[in-house]
Amino acid sequence: MSAIGIGVHRIAVVGCGVIGASWAAHFLARGFDVVATDPGGGAEDRLHGVVDAAWPALERIGLAAGASRERLRFEDDLARCVKDADFVQENGPERLDVKRDLIARIDAAVGDHVLIATSTSGILISALQDAARRPERVLVGHPFNPPHLVPLVEVVGGALTSPEAVDRAMDFYAAIGKKPIRLQREMKGHIANRLQAALWREAFHLIEQGVATVADVDAAIAHGPGLRWALLGPFLNLHLSGGSGGIGHAIDHLGPPIEDWWRDLGHPTFSDSLRAKAVEGVADELDDRSLPAMVRQRDDVLLTLLALKAEADQLP
Repeated sequence: MSAIGIGVHRIAVVGCGVIGASWAAHFLARGFDVVATDPGGGAEDRLHGVVDAAWPALERIGLAAGASRERLRFEDDLARCVKDADFVQENGPERLDVKRDLIARIDAAVGDHVLIATSTSGILISALQDAARRPERVLVGHPFNPPHLVPLVEVVGGALTSPEAVDRAMDFYAAIGKKPIRLQREMKGHIANRLQAALWREAFHLIEQGVATVADVDAAIAHGPGLRWALLGPFLNLHLSGGSGGIGHAIDHLGPPIEDWWRDLGHPTFSDSLRAKAVEGVADELDDRSLPAMVRQRDDVLLTLLALKAEADQLP
């Protein structure tokens, strides 16, 4: 099923920061008309800059029929931006008061059939949606950075979201090449950010305790389990660790030591000294490499990995 087939032709992108601009690039590459808005000074120029920078990677992935950067329009007024949209992706600052205001204003300006998805990385949707006149069509569509490359989208309905709205959002994101997952109930941080936060907690603890350098912690993941995690999730990886006995054998065999490690995990806080250690460690690890160069390298490897994963998915 194509996104056009489910009634989406024009998408409004509200908020054109790192996430919103990347969303805009992805929507354009999938052949949509995109109207974007952001009240920040210079937002229009930054938006076009992000889209232009992302376009070669999107061409490498493969553009949909009719895809063009010329189908992007910037609109200063939010109501005019969303007025004729078939789908709205909101990407405002991660502040409850700001998002509630945006949701209320978007809801007042769009047609009754339009889904309003917020890219919030952790705010509960039930804390936002009652700002809308039609809260049943307001939900989370949380991407991962950069959205124009990383397929994951977490779809979360709140207390007032209709099941039909969640189904429609799942269908829409799948139709535009995403890998949407549906949370059975809302939780702060959703799924992937909570998993990341758990890893970051122990990573910062190891730095704080002087167990390893920042570079060594990064290497431990990037050249170790991170390679497997790029292919399979934690449960399937544990299943393979169990050999012919699968995950059941792995739990029986590794369960006691894992429980012992769990009890020994740290509970760091971002003290001034820990922050300084992290900042200094990252600077040492970068060794004068520029941020743009690192982003280009990351994106190039991501594209290769995504192509390999797509090929693997097609194997019998």
